[in-house]
Amino acid sequence: MPVPLPPEGELLPPPAKDEVMITSRACVTAARGPDGLTDLQYHMWAAHIPSMTGIHVNPDYLEPMGPEEFAEAMRYRDKGFRIRMVEAMLLCAFVLDPVPYEVIDRIGDYARELSVDVGMIQIARDQCRAARVLVDMDSARAGYSVGDDPASGGDRSSSSPKPAVPTPAASAGVEATTDVVIDPVLAARWESMGDLAPSTLGRKVWEFYRSRGYRFPGTPGSASPYLAQHDWIHVLAEYGTTVESEVEVFGLISRANDDPAGFALLAMSISLFQSGVIGAGDVFGRERLDLTRNSRKIGIRLADAMYRGAIVAANFGGQDLLAVDWMSMADRDIDEVRSLMGLPAKSSVTLEHGSVGPWDEGGITSFQLSAGRSLAAELGEEYDSFGASVAGPERGTRKIVVLINHQARASAFDELEESGLLNSVLARRNAMRGEGPNEEPVRSAS
Repeated sequence: MPVPLPPEGELLPPPAKDEVMITSRACVTAARGPDGLTDLQYHMWAAHIPSMTGIHVNPDYLEPMGPEEFAEAMRYRDKGFRIRMVEAMLLCAFVLDPVPYEVIDRIGDYARELSVDVGMIQIARDQCRAARVLVDMDSARAGYSVGDDPASGGDRSSSSPKPAVPTPAASAGVEATTDVVIDPVLAARWESMGDLAPSTLGRKVWEFYRSRGYRFPGTPGSASPYLAQHDWIHVLAEYGTTVESEVEVFGLISRANDDPAGFALLAMSISLFQSGVIGAGDVFGRERLDLTRNSRKIGIRLADAMYRGAIVAANFGGQDLLAVDWMSMADRDIDEVRSLMGLPAKSSVTLEHGSVGPWDEGGITSFQLSAGRSLAAELGEEYDSFGASVAGPERGTRKIVVLINHQARASAFDELEESGLLNSVLARRNAMRGEGPNEEPVRSAS
């Protein structure tokens, strides 16, 4: 029987260790595939929990917990907390390739027992359809595409344009739609940000666009103003424009939003980047993007992004970051805007695992650099990457192999034994221990 929601208004403390273990057991049980957790699921969850709670959990050693038992344990937790638990289950499930229907149905059972409208599972699917268009447009602009047909290699160049899809409500002045608009006034506002002081948010976003060859909203060939909203987060949160960085951006945006609908962007991006077909083109050397290749790094980076999003939610009102009028803050110092949001810096662990900013090495792709040069040539300007560069060749790990010559080692042992030095050392040791005469040294069998 579903466990009813508690009365509204009662505040409970953050989960302690015992409750963290309970939620981890349930989430892992709900999301695991027929063969258990994949490596990507494992590393995502292993990084997510300590990032959010400070408590380390090894997913491989968690006992299963079914829907009824979990719901009873959550009896005093409110609707928002329970929804976050279902979202965590869905996030972990969406990295499966493909996502088994039985896993989604199982998560639906947990939602039902938690008295969280099971319709949210379908809503998540519906929201993902809308979010897919947004992610797909961003992918195409950045130089990679998401295809439905693996045989097509993810190339959508010949496919017909998708109709505009309504997306969650955005700010006044930025219609929540994926429609591209032609608006000279809007384009002029974006262009004018190039005249702002170098440390302002608007100037940094202007450089972000110019370096990558992105056309300003309001001009032909540009992205929709709504899609452009997430570019401000790239700059504010210091995330580059590779696919891995996009996962981080959507992770932060989704967690900063108290509305569960915001989760759809992250769920869809994870699902597309992992289960969809990414036609990498020039961005990744024509390799199919596979998040499982760096599952530990992706898990750590996504967990840190979601932690940062949670802090922003607490300090910035839990609002949809895609609904904020960032243009009104364009002339403010970028660090001042970060402080207003309560945006924390990236963790050192995340930086060690490859999280890069728009101006760091590896924060831009070769496709985007080429697009930036092409746009500069079209405008009759000298190209400036503003410090951004593609990732250099991976440094190989130098492997040091120690070969043991067992015959030489045995000969050296014989020489040491004949010298009397070994027996002298053993005699001194035994004397200090109060033991009897030396025993014959035991030779290693190796």
